[in-house]
Amino acid sequence: MTITDPMAESSDSAWELPTIVSVDDHVVEPAHLWERWLPERFREAGPHVERRGIGHMKHIGGGQYEQTFDPDGPPADCWVYEDLVYIHKRHVAAVGFDRDDMTMSPITYDEMRPGCYDPQARIRDMQMNHVEASLCFPSFPRFCGQTFAEAKDRDLAEACVRAYNDWMVEEWCGDSDGQLLPLPIIPLWDAELAAQEVMRNAARGARAVCFSEVPPHLGLPSIHSGEWDPFIAACQDTKTVICMHIGSSSRMPATSADAPVAVAATLSFGNAMASMSDWLFSGKLVQFPEVKLAYSEGQIGWIPYILERADTVWEQHRAWGGVAELVPEPPSTYYYRQIFGCFFRDQHGIDALDKVGEDNITFETDYPHTDSTWPDTKAVATKLMEGLPHPVVEKIMRGNARRMLDIH
Repeated sequence: MTITDPMAESSDSAWELPTIVSVDDHVVEPAHLWERWLPERFREAGPHVERRGIGHMKHIGGGQYEQTFDPDGPPADCWVYEDLVYIHKRHVAAVGFDRDDMTMSPITYDEMRPGCYDPQARIRDMQMNHVEASLCFPSFPRFCGQTFAEAKDRDLAEACVRAYNDWMVEEWCGDSDGQLLPLPIIPLWDAELAAQEVMRNAARGARAVCFSEVPPHLGLPSIHSGEWDPFIAACQDTKTVICMHIGSSSRMPATSADAPVAVAATLSFGNAMASMSDWLFSGKLVQFPEVKLAYSEGQIGWIPYILERADTVWEQHRAWGGVAELVPEPPSTYYYRQIFGCFFRDQHGIDALDKVGEDNITFETDYPHTDSTWPDTKAVATKLMEGLPHPVVEKIMRGNARRMLDIH
């Protein structure tokens, strides 16, 4: 893929916002995915789509829903897999609807904008939105593939993970000329298998992988345990970025069961903040000095305080805090060396850019979710970038993401 230099213009009057490398978008998996990409012996038991009438549906947090079905209710296309029925929802495939119509209601593929699930339609939507390349997280597998980690049949689940990645690399990204960037998932229940899957996909060009912000929330070992070391080592060796999306621990910060979903949406950065604290004090960024972490959809305005607090804790409390030998330098050292934040609307974070780090942040459009800036991303980003030097804007819009993802 040939990219022109967005800084080549000769004067401010000719300058415009560089095209964007979006490091957090989403794909709605097409109905044929596992029927086409699973080995034949697994297809009958694998995920498939059914159209069902929906009765009641309520979000209870972290990608979990209370739901009932009614043959006379509004139709939805649903993924059916073992005991799970995953209902497609309008607020997940929201682009193309008016803001007040982006409701948590059932939706079929026929009602979705084709860019949600069709790669060529997605590229057209990217081009009209000033986006040159896009990294897409899953929907039905959830943000780090935890759907398959929760499955009963491990052999089938592993086959589903591999089939998803084959589809992601070969079909979703295959004919995109580098405009769609592969983002595989891993078999979360086995770190050695996860490492093998990282290496398998890196060999065919993948430079990013989904992971959970807080694995113990999924019933998995913590990063402190050492259990994940084979996976982390594989990521370092293959220059694969560990991408952790908000909600990838199947929990979202909330205050009470009866609080509006808007409360959790406001607090959505909370797990990213906790996760970064975990990694900074884990010693893993010392043990693996070239591995890279990316926090997706967590915004960036909170980062300066967490760095300040982590450095204060290290200075004041490291002797009894259990990190004196694990973390030999102030934790912020490892953030600036190995961690990337991500944002789309965060003026506060931009105002604190000297502390957030102009080399440590990337941009996203969140297509096709309700938070998405599509189709107005260029205008939104231009306003956020007002007053910043052009070379800094180039880093934030595309340069840092290209460096993070090893795009040449």
